[in-house]
Amino acid sequence: MNSLFEYVLRLGDDSLILGHRLSEWCGHGPILEEDIAMTNISLDLVGQATSLLGYAGELEGKGRDADALAFLRFDREYKNVLLVEQPNGDFGMTMLRQFFFDSFRKPLFEKLQHSTDQHLAAIAEKSLKETKYHLKHSSEWVIRLGDGTEESNARIQESLNTLWRYTNELFFTDEVDNELVEKGIVPSLQEIQIEWNATVTAVLTEATLTIPTNNWKQEGGRKGLHSEHLGYILAELQYMQRAYPNMQW
Repeated sequence: MNSLFEYVLRLGDDSLILGHRLSEWCGHGPILEEDIAMTNISLDLVGQATSLLGYAGELEGKGRDADALAFLRFDREYKNVLLVEQPNGDFGMTMLRQFFFDSFRKPLFEKLQHSTDQHLAAIAEKSLKETKYHLKHSSEWVIRLGDGTEESNARIQESLNTLWRYTNELFFTDEVDNELVEKGIVPSLQEIQIEWNATVTAVLTEATLTIPTNNWKQEGGRKGLHSEHLGYILAELQYMQRAYPNMQW
């Protein structure tokens, strides 16, 4: 197994699928300013996916570029975490999903900047600037909704109860991670999890939300085992390339 290819593919798939999910809000935001903000974050994520999947294609060495990896794989070949493919739900659900992801990506990119792989380090450095804004944006909304009205608090608490089970997979590790950590190419996810826990606990506490205490965990995405939602995403995402093979702008 080409471990670095697999690792970069996972990062690229996370960005691609979440970017597509956010794009579904275009024209449907609660206010104009937020509609534009979510669209811009979506574009940032798709841009990250383009860089990551393009590099993954180079590492694979089979002639597949970012477009081929994005549009011409079957569902079990995608390695994104289950969190990013969950439905948008209401605005609070979307912001909480984004917050969990941003809280993970920020410390990850901070450490990947120092990767011994220069290409991956460069992608991380560029992506970090965007991700810092994403985290600021999503965390402020979680606090605003949680510490807002009785209704907004109840609704985002329900979102928290629903999404919490998917957060553990952000820190899934296997032989891919172990090999790359040993070589100094990527950081240990245990280090990332410590910072994630601190950020999430601080924001949810300020938002007057209750962190679930159950041990329900939903995993499988990193192994290509997805929820039913990914199939619907891919049906939209891949339509043009499937209908018109090799189409280019």
